[in-house]
Amino acid sequence: MDRTTHNESLRRREIDLQTLFLSGLKGNQADYARFLRELSTHLRGFLRARLLRQPDEIEDLLQEILLAVHNGRQTYQSDQPLTAWVFAIARYKLADFYRSRSRHDGLNDSIDDAEELFAEPCLEPAQASRDLDKLLEELPDKQRLPIMHVKLEGLSVAQTAQLTGLSESAVKIGVHRGLKALAAMIRGK
Repeated sequence: MDRTTHNESLRRREIDLQTLFLSGLKGNQADYARFLRELSTHLRGFLRARLLRQPDEIEDLLQEILLAVHNGRQTYQSDQPLTAWVFAIARYKLADFYRSRSRHDGLNDSIDDAEELFAEPCLEPAQASRDLDKLLEELPDKQRLPIMHVKLEGLSVAQTAQLTGLSESAVKIGVHRGLKALAAMIRGK
């Protein structure tokens, strides 16, 4: 699929989901049910990629995310991209899941398993990712979303502009200012 077709597909998906969601907010139960079904499909893929070692947790976490979307539906601002709003909720729920798992699992580990700690240096990227998520939460959407989409997800500036509703120039500025703000936060300023 070429870039233009991919961008158009993203834009159509955003518009379709938003249309169904807004119709559901106005009381159309069939559209809201369809929105939840379609969103579930997208979220399963998102979760499957992140829970490779815990596939049994996907459906439970999916239900938590859908419940959070449902409970927070009145906070959605229709002039903002729906997928970015949902993605933020999904990320927070996933971070909560990881936090609760690390607390719970840490209480039940025996000292005999200590060798495994040194055998798996893969925990550092997960911890760095959590730290980055905390820092990103501090940024305004105009900076956080461009950084997430361009720098972390690898989308182009044009794709990010279409997805977020920002201009390409605003995306570039958001990335630049956001990275500058993140650097200042890390330095403690």
